[in-house]
Amino acid sequence: MSADEPADDAADLSRRSVFQGKIIDVEVEPVRLPNGRCIDLEIVRHPGGAAAVAIDDRRRVCLLRQYRHVAGGWLWELPAGKLDPGEGPAATAERELAEEAGLVAATWDSLGRLHSSPGVFAEVIYLFLARGLSEVDLGHGADEVIEVHWIALDQVLDWCLNGTITDAKTLVGLYRAAAFLRQGSELALDGPVVAMAE
Repeated sequence: MSADEPADDAADLSRRSVFQGKIIDVEVEPVRLPNGRCIDLEIVRHPGGAAAVAIDDRRRVCLLRQYRHVAGGWLWELPAGKLDPGEGPAATAERELAEEAGLVAATWDSLGRLHSSPGVFAEVIYLFLARGLSEVDLGHGADEVIEVHWIALDQVLDWCLNGTITDAKTLVGLYRAAAFLRQGSELALDGPVVAMAE
């Protein structure tokens, strides 16, 4: 079927699996667009993830300097990770903050969600602000090379602007956290509010 041919409503629009991995699945999916055209989309299915902007009483942010082979070296990132089966975004954010940064938080606020790369990825990342922090034991995985750093919020916002920080979830999370701290509960974020685990 060419991209210019309208699809028959009864046409088989089944997905075709190309690759199944430990974290992602790659599929080709026939899709009818709102303009009526039909195309085959290559889609990377991902379970989604969550990230925590942890800010202490001195307005310092916990940032990870993490080695990322795909990105060609070291990146500055928020503590974050993928949703495990049956795990909600709030629980993921709590787990990743403890494992990667060695922190637990008394107060959590939702900072909304983002689509990491909607042209290809089905991944949605949920963002949270974590405050009232205390330390716990780290739980880095064998495949993680991570340094934990505490950096002033104003400094990391400068890094967002000057290109030091390039990771998308970290950029969005930091900007939204800064806006939340300025505006408090008056900050309106699109998307569903995600309740934190009790």
